[in-house]
Amino acid sequence: MYIVLGRFQPFHRGHAHLVDAALHKGPVTIAIGSSDAEINMNNPWDASERESMIREWLSGREANIVQIPDINDPPNWVEHAKKFHGDGILVTSDEDTRNLYSKSDFPVHFVEYSQRESLEGWRVRLTLKMLSTVYEQDGQKQVMLASIPEKVVDWLIDNDALHRLYSMSQGMEHQG
Repeated sequence: MYIVLGRFQPFHRGHAHLVDAALHKGPVTIAIGSSDAEINMNNPWDASERESMIREWLSGREANIVQIPDINDPPNWVEHAKKFHGDGILVTSDEDTRNLYSKSDFPVHFVEYSQRESLEGWRVRLTLKMLSTVYEQDGQKQVMLASIPEKVVDWLIDNDALHRLYSMSQGMEHQG
């Protein structure tokens, strides 16, 4: 079993790259972290919505999806997470996650990904927040496709998920 762990806020091209790499190796479990996180600008979609994005992207391909609540205790994270995702081989491109799992003697398959920095979740969310003020869907879609798979872009548009970011940012201090 291959395990891909992430918050998927939202599911972007970096996540798709990891899941594809895992799917080519064998059966996959996708572990949605921070499943119990309070909705805010860093966690704009709940675990069920993130699972829905992932299932939309999978388009019928087989993968087990589990949700893992936070414990905010990195030294004990791997043991906690194993209760949800089970044993297997973690597939990651994140150095910190690699180190955390390796220290717990959990097998890790590290995937080099040249676009990792540009696809960090906070960058993708910031772009989506800016797009939330654009009302022309074709324009929104064109910009989102640079970092998010098309099926997830369609999910975000169809579920009015960008408007939520606009609503959340009201009353916040804007930079620039």
